Amino acid sequence: MTQAAATADRADAYSIPLDRINVADPALFRDNMMWPYFERLRKEDPVHYCNDSQYGPYWSVTRFKDIMSVETNHKVFSSASRSGGITIMDNNAAASLPMFIAMDPPKHDVQRKTVTPIVAPENLAKLEGLIRQRTQNALDALPAGETFNWVERVSINLTAQMLATLFGFPFEDRTKLTHWSDVTTCELGTCGVETEEQRIKEIQECGAYMTKLFNERANSDPQPDLLSMLAHSENTRNMSPEEFMGNMVLLIVGGNDTTRNSMSGGLLALNENPEEYRKLCADPTLIPSMVSEIIRWQTPLAHMRRTALEDFELGGKQIKKGDKVVMWYVSGNRDGDEIENADRFIIDRANPRHHLSFGFGIHRCVGNRLAEMQLRVLWEETLKRWPKPGQIEVVGEPRRVFSTFVKGFEALPVRINA
Repeated sequence: MTQAAATADRADAYSIPLDRINVADPALFRDNMMWPYFERLRKEDPVHYCNDSQYGPYWSVTRFKDIMSVETNHKVFSSASRSGGITIMDNNAAASLPMFIAMDPPKHDVQRKTVTPIVAPENLAKLEGLIRQRTQNALDALPAGETFNWVERVSINLTAQMLATLFGFPFEDRTKLTHWSDVTTCELGTCGVETEEQRIKEIQECGAYMTKLFNERANSDPQPDLLSMLAHSENTRNMSPEEFMGNMVLLIVGGNDTTRNSMSGGLLALNENPEEYRKLCADPTLIPSMVSEIIRWQTPLAHMRRTALEDFELGGKQIKKGDKVVMWYVSGNRDGDEIENADRFIIDRANPRHHLSFGFGIHRCVGNRLAEMQLRVLWEETLKRWPKPGQIEVVGEPRRVFSTFVKGFEALPVRINA
């Protein structure tokens, strides 16, 4: 965005009447124009009611501390699919499926506990060698001196391989996992999904494929993959078809979008902040800190939604039972009252893991340490090959996803200057 365009956008965001602001417009995210609207809401109306949007009426919670209040109060603010689920979209067939992130305790707790061992520290230690080898292979195959799409060649490539490993999924079919993830979360009219019926058909195909694998695991000895863990746990082996499909969708999207879009967003952030790129190359020990800053800066899932189970006052506003409440992580992560210099990308922050991108409380992302490890390994291997600032150069405008949920990229044109 040019400086003139950014100035005009800020003027528009501050001139529009407050009650007409709708930050859930996917075009704002596709065009990266949502920032001044969130800035204004944090300052003037941090718990904001939008009466008219393509998703119906909803509350926007935009400050860090208010988001934490909603996130940690699951007795009032429900994520259950029967109440509305976890996204602002009401008509999304995938979002309405029962899944453990879209459950309240106690059922949430026992289902989450079943899959937690796959990302336990000892299992992550076993996975690191495999992740490093695949990262090395992907980077070694990149063409020097010519433009290519980093999203496709690196971000999607590496996350699809990791997902296949986590599920014990046939490696030759791994691109199906990326496709199902996109189909699950996309707006109609994108990702080749024109109608909700078409989305349902795709999800059913995913369900049939995963059910076949699940049944194979149930009839075999336990293995260290997600499907085997679910098949051999008494808490999950007898899930209904809807619940099974919901958890498959959750684990596919959760394992895909956070890491994939942070892999792309991190490279873009370094190119947009060349001083930080120089700082990184001068001191590669900053990589773990930078990884956390990338995840904050990118905020790969822009929001999570809750539904009020009773009347509740938040930030001086009266939320009614049944109201849709949207926690904008993307805004909370730029809240200057909570994070110093929140609008700056700083790879050596004092407390870089203080962010909302993984959620908080009982619904905190179960795979957060795996995502961080994948990003750390990517940058360790990248700097071994291209140790100079700006050697991996973004050479065109990124193409962003048309979505208020997944804050990500379809394309990032780059060139390696060897």
